[in-house]
Amino acid sequence: MMIESAPAPKKAMIDNEISAQAYARIVELSRKHTGIVLTASKAPMVKSRLTRRLRALGMSSFDSYMNFLEEENDPVEMSKFISALTTNVTNFFRESHHFDHIANGVYDHICAKLARGQRVRIWSAGCSNGQEPYSIAMTLLGRDMTLAEKDIRILATDIDPQVLAFAQTGAYTDTQTVGISRDLLRVFFDRETTGDREIFTIKPQVRNMVTFRQLNLHNDWPMAGTFDLIMCRNVMIYFDDQTQARLLRKFAAKLADGGWLMIGHSERLPDDTLSIFTNVGVTTYQRKAQA
Repeated sequence: MMIESAPAPKKAMIDNEISAQAYARIVELSRKHTGIVLTASKAPMVKSRLTRRLRALGMSSFDSYMNFLEEENDPVEMSKFISALTTNVTNFFRESHHFDHIANGVYDHICAKLARGQRVRIWSAGCSNGQEPYSIAMTLLGRDMTLAEKDIRILATDIDPQVLAFAQTGAYTDTQTVGISRDLLRVFFDRETTGDREIFTIKPQVRNMVTFRQLNLHNDWPMAGTFDLIMCRNVMIYFDDQTQARLLRKFAAKLADGGWLMIGHSERLPDDTLSIFTNVGVTTYQRKAQA
């Protein structure tokens, strides 16, 4: 006797259109929880990314999805909503002028502090998949490998727990290490061939300098003490002017006198911050001494 298998459940048919009302709710929820401002031009991107969440939850419309987010107070799905809307585009030593400045300017300051028995703290804010903080560590170790044994730590934060989990592995494909010299790959990475792919894993002396934490820049910052260098690059472009100004004031408060703030190539500090920062290089600013 032939036994017929039960038919597979049908996938929910998704309404591919986002109503003006649904998009307004998405924009407001994004602004409220992340500070990210989604313009009308971002609608196709939002639709594409959130359609995956609708499929995963078996929902048929963006209105239903927003009802779920607003009414269920589900932290797991809220995290996935934020991850879907967050852009994570980076690579090792991106915007190389910043790393040149670290190697040629910040390095001397760091060595002087360590020689006085003081600690050094650096913050990579919006660290994405970890390439930025690891690049900072490699830049410093490239000048002096013994810094790995000193009291110098790099805090790497991001709003997206998924990219943080990836960053903590320290493992990158050959395509993700494009642009790194063979010498740096040999010194700072362990190489392994898996199938037809090469995997490069950050060596312990680099990884041990970096601590990853989830942090929403829009919320309170729990870190104690100040930083000698803060990198927050290509993050503020997603915020409105008021949020950017508030964020810059908070960065200034977390920087030690003479500490550096490095921002993205398309970002600029407003004129009213010139009393706080001095421009010392391309998108590189130094905190003035407080009165």
